[in-house]
Amino acid sequence: MTTISANLQAVLARITAAATVCGRPPGAIRLLAVSKTWPASLVREAVAAGQKAFGENYVQEGVDKIRELALPSLEWHFIGPLQSNKTRQVAETFDWVHAVDRFKTAERLSQQRPETLAPLQVCLQVNISGEDTKSGVSPQDAPALARQLALLPRISLRGLMAIPSPAADFASQREPFGRLRRLFEQLVREGLPLDTLSMGMSNDIEAAIAEGATLVRVGTAIFGERNKQ
Repeated sequence: MTTISANLQAVLARITAAATVCGRPPGAIRLLAVSKTWPASLVREAVAAGQKAFGENYVQEGVDKIRELALPSLEWHFIGPLQSNKTRQVAETFDWVHAVDRFKTAERLSQQRPETLAPLQVCLQVNISGEDTKSGVSPQDAPALARQLALLPRISLRGLMAIPSPAADFASQREPFGRLRRLFEQLVREGLPLDTLSMGMSNDIEAAIAEGATLVRVGTAIFGERNKQ
């Protein structure tokens, strides 16, 4: 068993344990392997170990990796901040985008998504901790923006994403995830057909799962300490 294979199994075991503790089926939580800055060769190792969904933060790196691997069975998620002038490559190449926080960005993705591809799956990024330095729409403005996004063609609004401020203990980690879950539930009650809560990373997936995460984004615990760019 390779190191990446062993790491994947360890992360999946954490997901299963966390789900079991809070009475959720482990199959309700998907693992997104965050492969940003790592070479395609390591992604191939993860694929060989059974992983199918991968997340990239940098547009050109992600596009190059997708083209190099050229494996139609894989699912590619763009999870980094997205500038309007880089939407076309993402719209033409990726399956998901997790960090939409402006209507202009979503509109461009909608216009640029090829008709030959399935609709682009989108999450609305919420600045759940109210950090000045972090991307995301405010919780107060999220419902109106979500309703706008849901009307756009060629994209499908699937849910919400957030990256809360780091917290030292389990209870403190849960608190912002709980706020995002309640916002998600509010939008569902208002009629939006959402099914995805993208929250939780290597250090806090247990807290995220306890608050209803359906997709956790894990890089370091799978690939190791990240190369700096």
